[in-house]
This record gives sequence, structure tokens and C-alpha cells, in this order.
Amino acid sequence: MMETNMRKQYVLTTEYLSDKDERVVTLLGDIGVYSFKKIKDKHPNQVHNLGILEPASIGIAAGLARVGYIPFFHTIAPFVVERPYEQLKVDFSYQKLCGNFVSVGASYDDGALGTTHYSPADVAVLKYLPNMQIVLPGTAEEVHNLICSEYDNGSPTYFRLSTAVNPETMPVKFGKAYIVKKGKLATIVAVGPMLKMVLEAVRDFDVTVLYYTTIAPFDYETLAMNCSSSKVLLCEPFYSGVLTTDVCQALQGYVMMDFVGVPHQILDSYGTREENDLNAGITVEMISKKLMQLVERA
Repeated sequence: MMETNMRKQYVLTTEYLSDKDERVVTLLGDIGVYSFKKIKDKHPNQVHNLGILEPASIGIAAGLARVGYIPFFHTIAPFVVERPYEQLKVDFSYQKLCGNFVSVGASYDDGALGTTHYSPADVAVLKYLPNMQIVLPGTAEEVHNLICSEYDNGSPTYFRLSTAVNPETMPVKFGKAYIVKKGKLATIVAVGPMLKMVLEAVRDFDVTVLYYTTIAPFDYETLAMNCSSSKVLLCEPFYSGVLTTDVCQALQGYVMMDFVGVPHQILDSYGTREENDLNAGITVEMISKKLMQLVERA
């Protein structure tokens, strides 16, 4: 049975994988420990709470990977990515080891905890690590499907979970963009849970919508084949413009672009995810406005 909540679904997916593959070992950064109690009771050697020592946890995960296990490290986004960044670089990217890093909190989902628990830069910094794969599911079912298909693919993979979810699961595949809608006036790149707002915003526009749940490796071919207008609106649930280089590389020529995403600044506000979206300008109205301006550009 699929959950509607990505984080709850991840626990169910962990149980499913732990039942079928004894190589799976889940390492927790002192969050959600009780949620994994059932799995810990069934498989005591496959779930370990390592506490608040994130760089060392990445090292432990790398050690497990070196001897044939498939590690999952799970905690809040800034403590998966930014605090142990050097260990991700040296222990996994450089060593070309298989490991899975599953975050919650997204850019600012933990809005009551403030800047220390925000991580709008996580995807941007991980994009600079060779061999690092980056996945942003848009629904709980996509969480399950993408993790199950890629957890043992031989590379380090970052799965970014969010409290925002799309209303419908798409038949997504790792490494491929999904064509949701085809049109002539512009192409919208909707990343992960941004698809819900995008579809509301473009309802009356003759545009193409490409849904990306994998952004590393980036699917250049699908974008190149579905952007005859040379106009692209990037809708990203992290720092705005992270995928600019990928878009330019895909299109290999003149392109007009605009962006909806988190502004490149320190976020020091508190509030719900919806309130933080509003502060960041990530709204249906903003997407419609930016799209209209892009379509009208000569």
C-alpha cells in the first residue's frame, strides 16, 4: 500500500527493501528513529541510529559499501549534504561507491526551525560532485518506484523528499524526463513537486511541460527534442537557476530563459512551507506571470 506522505512512504520502502535484500543497511542521523522501530525489530543489524555525527556517518556508510553492503543515510537535508560535503566528495564520489542519501526538509519544509534547517543549496552543491545522481520525486509512489529501481545501481544517489506532493503519479523512469503536455509557445521544465503549481499555471497556455524527477544525470535529449520555441521557463524547488547550464547544453544555441525558484539569498524567515513559498515567489501566479512575459518576448 502506498502512502501519500513521502517520508512515511520512505519508511515502508525501507522495510520492503530490508525484507528482500540483506545488504541494505539504514543509518539514521537521530531523526525518525521510532518510525524505523518495526524494521529494527525484524532486522536488528540493518538499522542503526548513529546520532548527530553526520560526517562520520558518511564514512561509516562508505565502509559498509566497500565490503558489499548498500547503505542508506537518512536525516534532514542540510545534515545530509552541507555538513558532510567533503565526505560525500572523497568517500563516495571519488571512490565511485554505491550509496543512497535520503533527505527530508527540502528547501525549507522545516519552517519552524529556521535557517540552520533550511537547505535550498543542496542540489546546487551536489551537482558539482562527479558520479553523484540526484532524484526529486513528486509523489510518494514515485519515491518507492525510483528508490527501488536505483538503490543498487553502483553510484551514490541523493533522494530529496518533500512535504509538497503532486496530485498524480507519473510513469517516470530514472534518468528520463516525462512529457506531460506538448505545445508550441514555450517549454516549461518542472522539477519534482513543482509540477503541481506548473500544471495549474499553464492550463490555458499552448506550451510543452517536461517533468524532471532525475536532474543528475540530466536528460538533454528530451529537452532538445521538445523545445522548438527556444523559450524555457525553469521551475525549480531549490535555488533558482541551478539547471541553467544543463538547459544551455541541451539546446546548443540561442535560448530565452526565465526562472521560478528560491531566490539566491540567505533565508531567515520562519513559517510553513506554503508561507515560505509565498515569500520566495514560488506561486501559481508567479509561474503564469513569468510564462506570459516569456511568451511575449521577441
